[in-house]
Amino acid sequence: MRELTTISQLHLHAGQSVWIGCWLNGKRSSGKIQFLQLRDGTGYIQGVVVKSEVVEASWEAAKTLTQESSLYVRGIVREEPRSPSGYELTVEEIEIIQVTQDYPITPKEHGVDYLMDRRHLWLRAPKQRAILVIRAEIIRAIQAFFDERGFTLVDPPILTPSSCEGTTNLFHTKYFDEDAYLTQSGQLYMEAAAMALGKVYSFGPTFRAEKSKTRRHLIEFWMIEPEMAFVDHEENLRVQEQFIAYVVQRVLSNCRLELETIGRDVSKLEAIQAPFPRITYDEAIRLLQEQGQEIQWGEDFGAPHETAIAATYDRPVFITHYPASFKAFYMKPDPTRPEVVLCADMIAPEGYGEIIGGSQRIDDPELLAERFSEHELSVEAYQWYLDLRQYGTVPHSGFGLGLERTVAWICGLDHVRETIAFPRMLYRLYP
Repeated sequence: MRELTTISQLHLHAGQSVWIGCWLNGKRSSGKIQFLQLRDGTGYIQGVVVKSEVVEASWEAAKTLTQESSLYVRGIVREEPRSPSGYELTVEEIEIIQVTQDYPITPKEHGVDYLMDRRHLWLRAPKQRAILVIRAEIIRAIQAFFDERGFTLVDPPILTPSSCEGTTNLFHTKYFDEDAYLTQSGQLYMEAAAMALGKVYSFGPTFRAEKSKTRRHLIEFWMIEPEMAFVDHEENLRVQEQFIAYVVQRVLSNCRLELETIGRDVSKLEAIQAPFPRITYDEAIRLLQEQGQEIQWGEDFGAPHETAIAATYDRPVFITHYPASFKAFYMKPDPTRPEVVLCADMIAPEGYGEIIGGSQRIDDPELLAERFSEHELSVEAYQWYLDLRQYGTVPHSGFGLGLERTVAWICGLDHVRETIAFPRMLYRLYP
């Protein structure tokens, strides 16, 4: 049995003869030399096949190879400064596993629907692979940030008995003889966990049954939701800006090659340093009105508003102190101005919109009971949530980060559909 190495590890074998298992990404020929573009999932390498240096069977095998054919290759690892990886492979032997016929995704341009129907194959494209590598690095950075700061990972349920914010955008299912819903958020459960563990975060899938076809929305997406006991609104904002700066710097450090593959302007990412600018909702309304936009105090912001607000900054900006009238029932009112709440949305630059929403939570049991009544929420279904204020209530805060929208911003993508391996969108459940 041959011992394989990977393309990402070839630098450890300079001057040595090694075997790799790989696929053919493309090839070109120059008379008595064939250049094979090989990939194995960990990276790309050029294999150089010189007719005079290989047996006839390997030369003919190289000629036979088509796009996405699978093969084993033995070759000598050579330093090559012109290569993105700094190395290339002088091929000694080729063993074909399968010659692919009529691969459906060719180097020519294909429409998005065509590619999405073949998403299971489109993932092999260099850009798509690079995006998924960056996504994985973002996930590692997220977990490292919280783990290094004493947070405990807690898993909230995916099936919930009801929604504290109404069931309009929830996916309904049956839980034996009861109604159940796919979760929109793990936040309320994280609040309970924070009362036991102090600082916690969840990292899992959430679902929104929204008939939206915008470039910012998916039906199924991943959320990171930290909650922190004994933390107020101001400290909550500091954690958020440190968090985002940390994640971006990790991607810059560990994914330079992938950022180059997708054509990302890294200078825009290098500017992402804490602290981030802040403006209040009041200031944002005045800014938009000065720009001639028709919006009044008390109205929520849409995508064009967020883009206009963020346009004057080179890093994310916080919009704070929104009106309580259209924010969630659990957000704590500003003690000096109860018509607004101690909350903030973090708006990414370059038109990517909100990537974080957070707030200080109501910790007064009487006020929370009033909010339940005002919003006509089921006390029976969420008595457990009210219990958190009855038994050892403390000031606490938290926020939620949408992973896919964050990946889209960091990668500079036009649409969130490329931020996850198999996106779930309106009218898109296959593959």
